[in-house]
Amino acid sequence: MPPLMNQQTPNSRARRRSNAPGHRPFFVVLPREGCTDPVPKIPAGRVWSRVEKQRWKELWTSPQATQWDESAAVTVALLIAYETQLLAGEGAAWLAQEARHAGDALGLTPRAMAALGWTIGDRTSQ
Repeated sequence: MPPLMNQQTPNSRARRRSNAPGHRPFFVVLPREGCTDPVPKIPAGRVWSRVEKQRWKELWTSPQATQWDESAAVTVALLIAYETQLLAGEGAAWLAQEARHAGDALGLTPRAMAALGWTIGDRTSQ
């Protein structure tokens, strides 16, 4: 078991934690209602199913999509393709790992959102 961090030691990582006294983390507050920008066209190169097209729209109207630009389109498309294969039982461990990385890059999990400094707005404040 690693030794406990001591906040009293100068340069201690424990002092730099977000829960340290006086530390105020900066978060980008994402709109709870999601992104209202036009949904980009799904990339060509394959035939997309109705379900995949719905997932495309769902992702591009999510709160996280407010932070994406057109360069995210390939990552979103790959995530959808990975999800389709995994849910059909056709995926392997590497595919699941790639899907996880794509989801993290897009900020789709609570952990990824925290790492990116994103939070979803409060219902009562809007």
